[in-house]
Amino acid sequence: MTDIPTCADIGLIQRAIPHRFPFLMIDRVRDIVPSKSAVGIKNVSINEPQFAGHFPGLPVLPGVLIVEALAQTSAVMVSLSLDLIDSGAVVYFMGIDKCRFRRKVEPGDVLELRVDALRGGGKVWKFKGLATVGDEVACECEFMAMIDREGAGA
Repeated sequence: MTDIPTCADIGLIQRAIPHRFPFLMIDRVRDIVPSKSAVGIKNVSINEPQFAGHFPGLPVLPGVLIVEALAQTSAVMVSLSLDLIDSGAVVYFMGIDKCRFRRKVEPGDVLELRVDALRGGGKVWKFKGLATVGDEVACECEFMAMIDREGAGA
């Protein structure tokens, strides 16, 4: 891939990472700056399976799924930056630090997922993640990921 796109629609996302329903947590990635940053978008819908049990009558997006959406956004950015599209490579979540949840995320919300690479370029990357709804912070954290160029079954 000679030119890295600055935006990824759902088709490109699915070529970049192996996640599928019901665990694909992002709908679009925009503002991609190779090896530096990206912004993921998740449109939160009542039709998502986790809302059947979290919580009946009071649907709230689980915090771990917000963190997963941040991690998936970073994985798309890394996959595009390192030209790993359709390669079978997988970006694995390794750890999380300094995680705080500040606001509930509910059906109807649009979650904006900003990831900034703090360290990267090789096999292990570190990111800062910020998830917002409008002007309100929903989650902030730092996390690490590892690139496996062999991938699952590749």
